[in-house]
Amino acid sequence: MIRFILSDLRRLWAGSLVVVLLVALATALGVSVVLQERALRLGSARAADKFDLVIGAGGSETQLVLSSVFLQPSPLPLMPGDVLGRLAADPRVDWAAPIGFGDSFSGYPIIGTTTMLAQNLSGGLAEGKIFAREGEAVIGGAVKLSLGGEIKPMHGSLEEGGETHTELDYHIAGRLRPTGTAWDRAILVPIQAVWHIHGMEVEDHAGDGEHEHEAASGTDSAEHGHAHEKAGADHDGHEHHGEVDPGAALDENWTAGAPGLPAILVKPKTIADAYKLRQDYRSGNTVAVFPGEVLTNLYATLGDAKQILVAVAFGAQALVAASLVLVTVIHIGQRRRQIGALRAFGAPRGVIFGIVWLEFFFLVAVGIALGFTLGYAATLILSGMLSQTSGVAMPVGFAREDAGLAAVLLAFATILAALPAVLAYRQSPAQALRA
Repeated sequence: MIRFILSDLRRLWAGSLVVVLLVALATALGVSVVLQERALRLGSARAADKFDLVIGAGGSETQLVLSSVFLQPSPLPLMPGDVLGRLAADPRVDWAAPIGFGDSFSGYPIIGTTTMLAQNLSGGLAEGKIFAREGEAVIGGAVKLSLGGEIKPMHGSLEEGGETHTELDYHIAGRLRPTGTAWDRAILVPIQAVWHIHGMEVEDHAGDGEHEHEAASGTDSAEHGHAHEKAGADHDGHEHHGEVDPGAALDENWTAGAPGLPAILVKPKTIADAYKLRQDYRSGNTVAVFPGEVLTNLYATLGDAKQILVAVAFGAQALVAASLVLVTVIHIGQRRRQIGALRAFGAPRGVIFGIVWLEFFFLVAVGIALGFTLGYAATLILSGMLSQTSGVAMPVGFAREDAGLAAVLLAFATILAALPAVLAYRQSPAQALRA
């Protein structure tokens, strides 16, 4: 029987190939949707695990996490700078690192922060040393620059028509180990240099939040000029530049008031301290969030989109199944003489049923296996492209529930293959030979 089936498949190889490809493409669509959603969810969750607590000004918690954890450019409102001093002196805090956005270089975001974050972000350096002067920088593991190279910061980005700062060139002092997060594509510089290059002094700028917001958060040029008109600046409509000393030593003593900040990354000493800090800074003009908690809420929102995509994929598979049934019925009609000859030579009905069923089930099973392979390969390519642009590592792999999906598809193939087998089973030899 097996030899007969293989011989039949070789003879009808073109039609068999069409059936396999139809099943494979429909299966690959569903598999890639499931795998890509899982890779995105796991990758973002692992990236968020690097940060215990994020504190920012009142506003969107989701945007705060997207900007501070995933470094998505967006203007954030500023909180008073004295919040940093209070956190630095809080016995419940292991360390607190301010971050400032707005500048970039060659498509890489420049993030102003402290040596504490640079030391703890990736568990050490791959090469070089932590920045110790205002004119030094540390690059992420995925930044394609070399140690000792120069970085000319640009306010905003080249696509937005950003303005290059001429007051300071950062020199690359070290490279962080890979973290699998968006920070692998970041350039870390002293927050002190960011403040100075934007003309912001280390003092409490109460009432000047609009000016600080534009300098540290990186809004567009029109808003930037408008903010400086309100603040009385008459530079050039873009930004008020300050004086920077590249060789100046860093002063990370936050007892004095700091300029307004878009976000502060906090490492609590214990889990209990994390919840207490979150509660304390969720009132007034600040908000404190656990990044993982925000992502959970975001996943719940995106869950409906996933269900829609899965429904579309299964709809495509249903259409393919209907097409296969039609093709099979026509195919059986064309093979009536062959089936009649087999019956005339004494082949039992059960043998005819088995031959047709095994032949069709084999084609569908091969298509399903090929579909899983194609879906996995497509997800690897897409996840790799997303990881290069976002910096977030997206692990692609099968899980136990995927075995359930394969079992459902094979069960469906078993039922689908029974239809042509039943049609062949019911044909009488005399009618088949007269056809």
